[in-house]
Amino acid sequence: MRLFRSLAPAVGIAVALVLCLPYEALPHARVEPAGPAARPEPFGAECRTTVRGSQVVAYCHNAYAETDRVRLHIECDRWWDLDSDGAPADAGPAVTVRLTGRCWKEVRSAWVSHQRG
Repeated sequence: MRLFRSLAPAVGIAVALVLCLPYEALPHARVEPAGPAARPEPFGAECRTTVRGSQVVAYCHNAYAETDRVRLHIECDRWWDLDSDGAPADAGPAVTVRLTGRCWKEVRSAWVSHQRG
């Protein structure tokens, strides 16, 4: 019992010092990436969409080696105006494609979807 009483302050100080250490200094289990397959290849064309009145134009440039199938989607503002999904276009490596669409009146939103080709 005496030994425990004499060690109690030392144990308390040791615990306090460990709790004050920064997170990086504490031991952790490190997980390394499995290899080149763990990192996905870059993919996806960069698209710039412009809305002028009821017309929508999107230019998509693919800077990567894999073909990107892009598609323009338009949501119209009026309830009676039909929303549209454009035909898909293949943007090959180093290729820029132009996508167009329109509403009868105002455009609420327009976006481009991407799919591996």
